Amino acid sequence: MRTDALGIAVAQFAPTADKVDNLRVIDELAGVAAGRGAEVVLFPEYSSYFVDPFDATLAANAEHLDGAFVAGLTAIASRRGVVVVAGMVEHGATPRVRNTVVAVDATGLQAVSRKLHLYDAFGQRESDWVEPAPVNAPETFEVGGLTMALMTCYDLRFPEVGRVLADAGAHVILVAAEWVRGPLKEQHWRTLLRARAIENTLYVAGADHPPPLGVGASIVVDPQGVEIAGVGTATDVAVGFADAGAIDRVRRVNPALQLRRFRVEPR
Repeated sequence: MRTDALGIAVAQFAPTADKVDNLRVIDELAGVAAGRGAEVVLFPEYSSYFVDPFDATLAANAEHLDGAFVAGLTAIASRRGVVVVAGMVEHGATPRVRNTVVAVDATGLQAVSRKLHLYDAFGQRESDWVEPAPVNAPETFEVGGLTMALMTCYDLRFPEVGRVLADAGAHVILVAAEWVRGPLKEQHWRTLLRARAIENTLYVAGADHPPPLGVGASIVVDPQGVEIAGVGTATDVAVGFADAGAIDRVRRVNPALQLRRFRVEPR
């Protein structure tokens, strides 16, 4: 692992049904993040296309991984000199779509993650429109010697997902979300991001949609659960710096990953 700190940005914005404008905003925020020292920029879930409530236009605007959205992210990554991580609506194997997060650098795709647990909770039915991903080995990618892994929104509520990513060697978990507002929802969001960091002794970053639909509060959390960077309710960028030495120090003091007596297996 590298000995200097790696800048990780959370870029908070509200994607719309205007796919061209979504890429414009991503480009603009990636430029801001790069100017503040970020090498990785995390954007929310459904950054390619979003409507509320979901309707038939979701499938009509789905793309393949070799489509215009990923090509646009690749161009942005090249222009801004960063790795871009963002959620997209991907064509599925059924009439439903896939809720997908991609990591892209100047050369193209580095990792792909599809949502495992769909948001059929709090009065919502994401599974009416989205197909769940099969349980496969997670894809990871490296930036500056740190291993990154991807997660999507509601998957954050399942601690075994974070543990599987830690077991895959992740030093940083990047969570793309559309964390819907509601009673105690911001508290849940912050608490769960911090919990995943603490229990796995790694960095966690979460990027959300701002109000009125999301809670905002996009943050970067260190391996002790401390929020080291964050955004409030506006469209904005915050940069936290991930220090490999901090991970080592925390794991020496608290070797919980080595001491545990259970493993995660798929149902």
